[in-house]
Amino acid sequence: MAWDFSTEPEFEEKLDWIRKFVRDEVEPLEVLFPGCEFLPLSEERRKIVDPLKQQVREHGLWAPHLSPELGGQGFGAVKLTLINEILGRSPWAPIVFGTQAPDTGNAEILARFGTQEQKDRYLAGLLSGEIFSCFSMTEPQGGADPRVFTTRAVRDGDDWVITGRKYFSSNASVASFFIVVAITDPDVPVHRGASTFLVPAGTPGLVIEATHHLAGAHPHEPGHSLVRYDGVRVPADALLGEPGQGFMILQTRLAGGRLHHAMRSIGVAQRAIDMMARRAKSRFTQGSSLADKQLVQAFIADSYTELMPFRLAVLHAAWLCDTAGEHAARTEIAVCKILASQVLKSIGLRAIQVHGALGLTDQLPLTGVLLGGVALGLADGPTEAHKVNLARMLLKNYQAEDPEWPSELLDKRIEAANAKYGDLLDRIPALPDSS
Repeated sequence: MAWDFSTEPEFEEKLDWIRKFVRDEVEPLEVLFPGCEFLPLSEERRKIVDPLKQQVREHGLWAPHLSPELGGQGFGAVKLTLINEILGRSPWAPIVFGTQAPDTGNAEILARFGTQEQKDRYLAGLLSGEIFSCFSMTEPQGGADPRVFTTRAVRDGDDWVITGRKYFSSNASVASFFIVVAITDPDVPVHRGASTFLVPAGTPGLVIEATHHLAGAHPHEPGHSLVRYDGVRVPADALLGEPGQGFMILQTRLAGGRLHHAMRSIGVAQRAIDMMARRAKSRFTQGSSLADKQLVQAFIADSYTELMPFRLAVLHAAWLCDTAGEHAARTEIAVCKILASQVLKSIGLRAIQVHGALGLTDQLPLTGVLLGGVALGLADGPTEAHKVNLARMLLKNYQAEDPEWPSELLDKRIEAANAKYGDLLDRIPALPDSS
């Protein structure tokens, strides 16, 4: 089996263009329109952002995560990783390239599980980048654990009626529609009793009770909302997929989302290392530059040696998705999810330290790197839960052994070697005579 992350020279030319485009054209948006990425475009922002999106389309790079029939490029996961690690450098880049979360995941499950009518109604605007969507799953009392969800959807004639509350419904305040996870059959296990529904914004009974922001966010950002579904009535055709498929749909969506987060995290971390290295080369103190201080050198070396295996882990997971399907990469995606948080936190902290007190101010983006790592340890399920699930997946490949003596105990290995080769030797171990 060949493990091949290589791409053709023509694609490397595209990556070169993306690097320059993001650096020269997209990164300035961070200071022009800070925190406005998920706001509907005003006329002022549209004059700048729409031409940038058009350049991306002209270069055949719009929505690279989607198949060609949905307006994407069909690049596959490895090429998407190479693109996303560049886009991760700027919070505006995913918007300009049509790859922003949570809309990417919502578009993918709409494309996979939606009816043609649902695609016509919701998908076109999402793929054009003109509207935003919300994935409404987490609950106040249960976090991301669907086994304790209390939001219910019950049949009432030809309709479904949804009642409950959801929390951390990102972008709810600007979303044109919501994908809501609700329990439709509480008498069976959740993997057969949950369903997903498409609910247009403004539907009677859909109430945004509050919107909260992560630390460091701008107050005008859409944030993460507490949403009450107070007897929200939707028609039968609002069901996404079949009744009871909700758990499978949300797992499909979250697995891809975790990998996309990891892809973008590579770029975030690399930008922090770049900042750290430039600062180390530029700042002179205590008789020499920071770059000459061994502790600072260790910071840079440690950061790079953490980033490289993380990047390879993401590429390997992407390669598995391309060659064997996403299900075959479940273990590797879990590893990437765990590593993304760890890598961003440790590299972000070192970069802040090298910049001193300035690194903690709003004049630099480094606290965002650090807090982004903390956020990724919670988003799409807490790191601790993924460690437990990863361990369970790994342990399935092992068999129990003698509870008294490990199989690698030397005496047991000598016994086994004697059984296999003992008739050929005078003794085991067959050590040279020291006399």
